[in-house]
Amino acid sequence: MSVLLEVIATTVADARLAAQAGADRLELVTAMGEGGLTPSVGLIEAVVSAVDIPVNVIVRPHSRSFVYDADDSAVMLRDVGAAKAARANGVVIGMLTQAGQIDRDTLARAIDAADGLAITFHRAFDEARDLQEALDVLLEFEAVTNVLTSGGKASVLDAQATLGDLVRQASGSHCTVLAGAGLTVDAVAGFVRATQVQAVHFGSGVRVGGKGLAPVDAARVAQVRALLNAA
Repeated sequence: MSVLLEVIATTVADARLAAQAGADRLELVTAMGEGGLTPSVGLIEAVVSAVDIPVNVIVRPHSRSFVYDADDSAVMLRDVGAAKAARANGVVIGMLTQAGQIDRDTLARAIDAADGLAITFHRAFDEARDLQEALDVLLEFEAVTNVLTSGGKASVLDAQATLGDLVRQASGSHCTVLAGAGLTVDAVAGFVRATQVQAVHFGSGVRVGGKGLAPVDAARVAQVRALLNAA
């Protein structure tokens, strides 16, 4: 099977370009400059209607941290429900305790609210105090089907050994290691060979000029798709 390609979309135009160029799945976000925040219901509905590939929606109420109080958690649960009502394929969430561990209780409540939607645990994972321990916790939750990670580094390209270890740890489970942050068109084929990841996540690397706030570059998406098909 070819390696899955997930592309960040921030607009309907992004979504259409990525889908037409060969993306397998979208992560829909707003506020890319803040690492991605929850998009509006209107945008979710429009993107879901515009493309035929799965749309996973980030649910992140603010960019201050990944430690959430009761009010933050309540907002997240509402947003998870809104994403489901808007016919999203899944939600992208992540929450930690003050001690840097997976916040099991809030995660469990979010899974309940998602009511069968696919769950990706996002790069809050990379701020956990121990990545192997954190992955073991996530593997206890059958609903968590993806973990988006850069191996604890700013770029996955600086954490290839760690990514390989995480891929082996998750092997045979219900959960796929989704490698993202810092991937480039030029580096992706070698990265996939080195780590054996089965899914990659692109943001800036497939945007015009490699800039995070620029539109999706369909030619770059198509190039990555071809490289992954050949890998």
